[in-house]
Amino acid sequence: MKNKFFTLLILTISNVAIGQVNLTWEDLAQINYTEKYFPSYDSNFLYPDFSKHILALQGKEVSLTGYFLDIDPNGKLFILSKNPMASCFFCGMGGPETAVEIQFKSKHNFKTDDVVTITGKLKLNKDDVMHFNYILTESSGFHLE
Repeated sequence: MKNKFFTLLILTISNVAIGQVNLTWEDLAQINYTEKYFPSYDSNFLYPDFSKHILALQGKEVSLTGYFLDIDPNGKLFILSKNPMASCFFCGMGGPETAVEIQFKSKHNFKTDDVVTITGKLKLNKDDVMHFNYILTESSGFHLE
């Protein structure tokens, strides 16, 4: 009986571990950009060419650890960054691959520069210049101590 319980426990833990991928910032850095003209903005923007590894994760649940940034005074745009606010992508310290847009499924209690792990479904964005290239939808997270 104990062996059956132990086997069932191992199988359950294995399924949970397989269900989500732990991404790293190095994974997200495997991206190339070209300039592309967007007529609706009459401007060129960086157009991403995602790696095969990242393309395979589109729509899958992933986790990523970084610095939480609340950059919208209205509390509607949240970012997970490789770097803290003082040296983030917007300050010239890295490219678009060092920041991920977070769309939470429920209210959160994070503050800017909290180190957090966020889990959500990976959405790859090439064409909507009003959003980031990497987006985590249906997200939740926790603080790291």
